[in-house]
This record gives sequence, structure tokens and C-alpha cells, in this order.
Amino acid sequence: MYALRNKVQLIGYVGIEPEVRLTEKRKKWVRFSLATHETYRNAQGEKVTETQWHHLVAWGKVAEIVEKYLLKGKEVAVEGKLVNRSYTDKDGIKRYTTEILVSEVLLLGAKKEHSVAAA
Repeated sequence: MYALRNKVQLIGYVGIEPEVRLTEKRKKWVRFSLATHETYRNAQGEKVTETQWHHLVAWGKVAEIVEKYLLKGKEVAVEGKLVNRSYTDKDGIKRYTTEILVSEVLLLGAKKEHSVAAA
């Protein structure tokens, strides 16, 4: 059960084209967003779909796979862990964010015929 302590598995659609970056030491990393959808019926019996946006980061070999194969609208399964971090923005304000550090990527369906809005 130790492996389940901080594990995230999501299936969704890529929201923006992955943004590829290099560290000062030339290590590759990629940032992208993923939309997951949940559908249910409300108290009035109406079908409601809610979309959650997730911010993802991948490093090294996983980043190379993301860069090569993921496009906006592509359905994908990812596995990783939650990472909380803080940073100071350009106005000097401390900000907090939660991201998913991706360890595995599985390509699923073809590119959706309609694009999802960017996060």
C-alpha cells in the first residue's frame, strides 16, 4: 500500500499544446493541462457535465514522449503524483499551485473532432 500514498491517475483531454522548456543544465521538461469530465443528473433530472482542469508537468523521457505525441484535444491517461509548490510572481506576490508530476503516459483515442478550451 505504500505505493498508493501519493498516486494520481487521470483520463482526459489535453487542453493546450504542451509547452517544452529546458533547464539551465539542458534537462527537458514539459508543462500542459488536462481536462477531465464528470456527468451526472441534478435534482431536476437534468444531465450536467462538469469539467475539471489539471496542471501537469513531465520531465526527462516522459517529457520527450509528451512533446512528440500529445496534441491539444488528444485523449490520454496519465499517472503521477501531486506536488504543491509556491513561487513569487512578477508583482512580488507569493502564489501557490498544485500540479501533477507525470510518471507515465498512455495514449488513448484519436484527436477529438472538437477542441477543448484551453485552461
